[in-house]
Amino acid sequence: MYQLKIKIMKKLCFLLFILTTTMGVAVNASGQTKQDSARKIYINKKGGMTDRAGTKLGYVDKNNIVRNSDGAELYFIDKNGNVIGADGKNLGMAKKNGSYYNINGENVLNTKDLDKERCAVLDPEGHNIGIIHKNYKQHACAIHCYWLEQAKEKKEKEDKAKG
Repeated sequence: MYQLKIKIMKKLCFLLFILTTTMGVAVNASGQTKQDSARKIYINKKGGMTDRAGTKLGYVDKNNIVRNSDGAELYFIDKNGNVIGADGKNLGMAKKNGSYYNINGENVLNTKDLDKERCAVLDPEGHNIGIIHKNYKQHACAIHCYWLEQAKEKKEKEDKAKG
């Protein structure tokens, strides 16, 4: 009888171990997916800008103007590579190789070829923050501009809630 109880306890402990290990991995994986989808943006070969989950964030239109998902203009790039915001202000410089420099001349983004069609968008520390089609290398700054717009909207909401 005593040996039967030990066998049952061993099996229960083993099952409990498997259950807790599996749950820990599932929670960790879902946390990573949320973080990745919140941080990465993709620009496809048609100029559509989405997050990892496929949610439409914006697009590059036929006139080379970048718009958010509501169709509002974010910026355009003139023939000299100047990134001009919707308000007419110069936001920085977008090089044809995919490097983007802010108005102070600081390098904000770079691109790195992944294959013959795709490029990774890298922050100054080399972290991959998105993937773009090679035809839109110069629009790597769309990712930067998108996050700036999101930060601005968040601040406006917070200020509105306070006041």
